[in-house]
Amino acid sequence: MAKYSKAAGKSVKSAVKRMKKGTLTSGKSDKKVTSKKQAIAIGLSEAREKGAKVPAKKQQQKKAAPKKAAAKKKIST
Repeated sequence: MAKYSKAAGKSVKSAVKRMKKGTLTSGKSDKKVTSKKQAIAIGLSEAREKGAKVPAKKQQQKKAAPKKAAAKKKIST
């Protein structure tokens, strides 16, 4: 079973071409994209918007806060 559709691959390919050409910008900041990974992510995002078969974004895990008990060690006398 295919993980990505042909339309998704086409979208990624065009995003990478635009990055190499220097016309791919990231989001609202309008900064030029120089990273290949970022170009692929933008291409997949555009494919999702068009409704192509693309797996959902992975959710970031929240980092656990450091335990306060370890910071409050009592000094025994």
